[in-house]
Amino acid sequence: MTTYERLDTWIDEHFDQQVKFLQELIRVPTDTPPGNNAPHAERTAELLKAMGMEAEKYPVPEDEVRACGLETITNLVVRRKYGSGKTILLNAHGDVVPPGEGWTKNPYGGEIDDGKIYGRASAVSKCDFSTYTFAVRALEEVAQPVTGSVELLFTYDEEFGGEVGPAWLLKHKIIRPDLMIAAGFSYQVITAHNGCLQMEVTVHGKMAHAAIPESGVDAMQAAVEILNALYRQNTLYKSISSKVEGINHPYLNVGMIEGGTNTNVVPGRITFKLDRRMIPEENPAQVEDTLHQLILDTAAKLPGVTVEIKRLLLAHAMRPLAGNQPLVDAIQKHGELVFGEKIPALGTPLYTDVRLFCEAGIPGVIYGAGPRTVLESHAKRADERLELEDLRRATKVIARSLHDLLRL
Repeated sequence: MTTYERLDTWIDEHFDQQVKFLQELIRVPTDTPPGNNAPHAERTAELLKAMGMEAEKYPVPEDEVRACGLETITNLVVRRKYGSGKTILLNAHGDVVPPGEGWTKNPYGGEIDDGKIYGRASAVSKCDFSTYTFAVRALEEVAQPVTGSVELLFTYDEEFGGEVGPAWLLKHKIIRPDLMIAAGFSYQVITAHNGCLQMEVTVHGKMAHAAIPESGVDAMQAAVEILNALYRQNTLYKSISSKVEGINHPYLNVGMIEGGTNTNVVPGRITFKLDRRMIPEENPAQVEDTLHQLILDTAAKLPGVTVEIKRLLLAHAMRPLAGNQPLVDAIQKHGELVFGEKIPALGTPLYTDVRLFCEAGIPGVIYGAGPRTVLESHAKRADERLELEDLRRATKVIARSLHDLLRL
């Protein structure tokens, strides 16, 4: 048997353990918000230790975590040094959006049905805690590398931009890999992604009794005018095309709105939060300035209305670095062998933590366990699930790729 075949065999023989590991990870909630995620890190560290992998724990100071809108964060780093050479980092995030409604399975159950595992973060991206951990275990048991290093990085703030996860660890020089792979799906290797601007807009009017509405200024009606102006931008955005395969055009979404005091009161305040996805070719500062001015100009036409605009997140797009080619080559080669089909290198309209590594000059790609599309995974929807065969095969691809990369 070749080394690759022996890696595959080890993964097959230990796959039941791998699935149980993922089930344990799913059973500890990491809803973000509120973002009380340190307990999951503690449990993960316990499970890793039982497998002979010691995790370094890096709790982020409470004031920094609270400033990002979260409650507790402990980042985990597992360092496996084999000899001199490159350090390859594998990063997955454990934070997830709350389950929401409509589930037919327990969102924290890790239930297996018809070859799929169900639960919040089963596909994005606690599954890749499992993918990466068992790929490294297979590598060490079978290939016994003597050059380079592998680091596992498990973080908990991807949903909020990565500022107290990868960004914090890079800032404090806790990690500085040569190459990195981040959690993704199995049927493509992602080399670029959109940027994201999130803003909170508060529209102020003047409260009044609904029986005498002329005595007030309706913040809801004003917010509708502003929202309509913003939504009209989506028509314009469709005429802007990205040259990156897999990415289409910019778009804007308003995901949250709240305000008012009662049904019989003219609302004096309305707050909404928007998400503006930016293609790699766009200038983030220019995008922000344009939206800012559009909101102010619209409000200026409405007597008695004022607005406050607060930036919540500015995540730059991921652009491929020249040094990422060894990662792409290895994953495409072994992906085709394991999955029996070509694995294209594409961009994605999502945004991820990988941009933070690329901004620091560290080449990275996105690859892990999952289907062809986010829609198939039910990520951020009810009944999130993962095909166990995708988990098994992605683990083989990562183990094989690490074997090649450590010898470069």
